[in-house]
Amino acid sequence: METYATTRARLEEYFDRTAAKTWERLTSDAPVSRIRQTVREGRDTMRAAMLARLPDDLTGARVLDAGCGAGPMSVALAERGAEVVGVDISPALLEVARKRTPEALASRITFTAGDMLDEAHGSFDFVMAMDSLIHYSAADIGRALARLAPRTPFLSAMWVAGKAFPRSDRSPQIIPHSDGSIASALKAEGVLGPLERVIRVSRGFYISQAMELRP
Repeated sequence: METYATTRARLEEYFDRTAAKTWERLTSDAPVSRIRQTVREGRDTMRAAMLARLPDDLTGARVLDAGCGAGPMSVALAERGAEVVGVDISPALLEVARKRTPEALASRITFTAGDMLDEAHGSFDFVMAMDSLIHYSAADIGRALARLAPRTPFLSAMWVAGKAFPRSDRSPQIIPHSDGSIASALKAEGVLGPLERVIRVSRGFYISQAMELRP
């Protein structure tokens, strides 16, 4: 089984070099194929559901958008007043995120290329990770959550049915996980906070389940 570092390197190759333009288009308003349109709609629904779990006013809160991609979650958080750190392994997508960020919000968002688990990012009041852990093993997810959320409420969209995509539209290998597998991985890392299922979004070729971990 791949290590966390090996998986991360493979994802960086995909998102930053192989499919950056595809994801730039998917996260825009540009016309896309029927398949990608269902993914776009599913992701929009999931993002709204995750944001609905947070306070409407995030003034003074520091939030990590782990795996921020082209930045729609980061912008939405900043619109609520949060100080956002958007981290992604793809510098190309981060450049798209910077260009799309309204000038009035730019001072509230710091986009950084690198590992979402890097302790140098500091501490946060909330962590959001939308479809950014789905490529990793349960053990790696458990270790990631133990590092990110020992004292911080954590929202994550954890599972996507990427095998439904035609080969040209597939993202890298996606590993489906049950609630139990994630809970067991967390227990192995000594994280005992409640893991709550928030919502399951099924829209065509996008199937994803959001879960919330509280300290």
